[in-house]
Amino acid sequence: MVKHRTVGEVMTSEVVQARPDTPFEELARLLTSHRISGLPVVDDDDKVMGVVSRTDLTRRQATRGRSGSGRGRVLRALGRVGRVHPGVTLPLTAGGLMSSPAVTVHPEQRVVDAARIMERRRIGRLPVVDEEDRLIGITTRRDLLRVFLRTDEEVREDVAGAACLHSPAHGAGELRIDVRDGIVTIEGAAGPEIDTTALIRAAWRVDGVVGVVSSDAGVEPAVDP
Repeated sequence: MVKHRTVGEVMTSEVVQARPDTPFEELARLLTSHRISGLPVVDDDDKVMGVVSRTDLTRRQATRGRSGSGRGRVLRALGRVGRVHPGVTLPLTAGGLMSSPAVTVHPEQRVVDAARIMERRRIGRLPVVDEEDRLIGITTRRDLLRVFLRTDEEVREDVAGAACLHSPAHGAGELRIDVRDGIVTIEGAAGPEIDTTALIRAAWRVDGVVGVVSSDAGVEPAVDP
């Protein structure tokens, strides 16, 4: 049972972006000044055409033993891309350097699905587009980490706190809460003084929870509300 948090809940709306004719010097400035590893390239209608990734560029032209970072490193990487094939000179603009077509997601898609796309395509960011494929945001691995990579103990503490809020003190103490890999298991005698449904819904709202199961007698495994 996977928590149905959506991309729209975790995406960043303020997106650093480029146009196809953005020169490599400006790309380097954007990447380094904003401390990002990639950005989407959009046309005049804000439709995503591709993505320029510093990681992709430096990986293609990896140089062992070379030091340096920031603007100089990006400039060297982009300059090397322009000389990848002997006799062929690629235009040093976003349109010539970007990976296209871009892999995108919609805001209503589930966070877990976005994470699977990133893993399958080995990419670190996904432009978020509306129903007309216009850029409205971006989601990165860092955004998803805030949902999925909290420790089980952190999640358990928050669920326990939610249990205290949704159950009387004498009732909450009878519950046993365990978290493993983001799956919350709630055990114990759920008497009439405990609103089990409210407790389960509260657990689902805790960041990092990907499933909730109640093993109380007579209570079916919980489903995502």
